[in-house]
Amino acid sequence: AGAMAERRPLRLLALHGYRQSERRFRQRTGALRKALRGRAELVAVSAPHPVPGGGEDDDGDDPPRGWWFSGPGTFEAGEVAAAPVGLEESLSAVAAALADHGPFDGLLGFSQGAALAAMVCALRARGDPRFPVAFAILVAGFASRAPAHDHFYREPIALPTLHVVGDADAVIAAPLSRELAQRFVEPVVLTHPGGHFVPAAAPQKKAYLDFLDRFCPGQAQ
Repeated sequence: AGAMAERRPLRLLALHGYRQSERRFRQRTGALRKALRGRAELVAVSAPHPVPGGGEDDDGDDPPRGWWFSGPGTFEAGEVAAAPVGLEESLSAVAAALADHGPFDGLLGFSQGAALAAMVCALRARGDPRFPVAFAILVAGFASRAPAHDHFYREPIALPTLHVVGDADAVIAAPLSRELAQRFVEPVVLTHPGGHFVPAAAPQKKAYLDFLDRFCPGQAQ
């Protein structure tokens, strides 16, 4: 128990959803950060691409952002995009964040950020040295439908993952998140009754902590 008390919290690089930003995501994950306090800390990073057209809460200096586009300045998770744009810049941004703000132990992704985190897991499982992470928590994730992204899913992704699926999610339907989980070797799937958000009530808190207990700080390097 003494060693447990002394070890540093796990550090997770947090990847926000489409039309969010680092600041917006921080505001929406307060309950999760509280649930993980002392066990894991979240460090959010903003996607490199501003989303055209802003949003109702757009304040100009913090535009909503995305990790890639399925059409010109738009994104739909279910779209079979013939020419997706922007993913390479986002992979580079994640690699830079891991290098500049690390060390990190794992990833936490939400929605489009979870889809991106899954791609990072695939690259990591193949030995890509840019992504030294040991695990990922993927909330409301999905597999990209773009044929250009097929290569991420060609073989089962051998990295430990917790997949959080909202039964009432109207943005990323639960079957899409379950389908992503099936792309992984031995995924842990956590279902909750809610919609498109990062849940942090008692049952989910326990599942997060049980999953995180499998890892020690510094394992990823």
